[in-house]
Amino acid sequence: MFRSLLRAGLVLLAFSTAASAEPIKVTLLGTGVPTPRPSSFSASTLVEAGSEKLLFDLGRGSTMQLYKLKIPLGAITANFITHLHSDHIVGLPDMWLTGWLATPWASRKGPMKLFGPKGTVAMTENLTKAFSEDIRIRIDDEHLDPKAVEFAAMDIGPGLVYDNNGVKVTAIEVNHGEKIKPSFGYVVEYDGHKIVLSGDTKYDERIAKAAEGADLLIHEVAVIEPELLVRNPVYKDIQAHHTSPEDAGRIFASAKPKLAVYSHIVFGTVKLGPDIPEEPLILRTRTAYNGPLLVGRDMMSFRIADTVEAFAPDGAKLAP
Repeated sequence: MFRSLLRAGLVLLAFSTAASAEPIKVTLLGTGVPTPRPSSFSASTLVEAGSEKLLFDLGRGSTMQLYKLKIPLGAITANFITHLHSDHIVGLPDMWLTGWLATPWASRKGPMKLFGPKGTVAMTENLTKAFSEDIRIRIDDEHLDPKAVEFAAMDIGPGLVYDNNGVKVTAIEVNHGEKIKPSFGYVVEYDGHKIVLSGDTKYDERIAKAAEGADLLIHEVAVIEPELLVRNPVYKDIQAHHTSPEDAGRIFASAKPKLAVYSHIVFGTVKLGPDIPEEPLILRTRTAYNGPLLVGRDMMSFRIADTVEAFAPDGAKLAP
């Protein structure tokens, strides 16, 4: 019995990490798209600022990546959705229900805070109906807190949407196409620092304006091989909703962030490979932008204080 309690205590300690000493830490949990590529989960970014742990988009694998970081699912203080495409929200039921469990790696206290575009509240209401049997069983059988499986969801518009413990989150509307409205990017500000996440978008000068002087600008990008565009017309529609490397370079050149990073990388190839090559992205971006630039990978992280430091998934320091 004592040994069991000791093991449980060690697990609890491992998942009770203190807030980052840096003003802001950013981790790319998922940099990919709907493609079920094991090396590249779909869109999700963690921002740790002071006592706040904020999750932007909940793509496939976001819960597993948090587990790798030894961050309890219940420790996420607020969640933000850019838009309601499936690859940005398929991890939501997992985060919501698994984060409710009474374990050291979950244990959410109180309702799950969720901010997103019109349709977000309706989605949470229907998820609650869809999983009503699971909820009923776990309340009756495991005596879980009914309040902690509720949603505190809000349909938002552009502007300040979150202000807590010195952390401000502002939504900016972006252009992901005429039929995908509203779609948001986000600006996170804390202790004089600024992080900007573009969300899914075509070239949009509103992102450049919001990101002027940012410490970190995380931007989506799309590169699709011409042969694939000919073979499969759907890729023309996909490309039309995203930003080319050249246009992203124009955004970076205008905003002049301390570091620009690609994430949510739409890379269409005729031959499906295990990973995304960086060279085409870098070369095409360099036609418009010569500043610090990295191609994001899952679990790449950034520490933002007086300078911006970047770290590979294995912890090695990167030089942009």
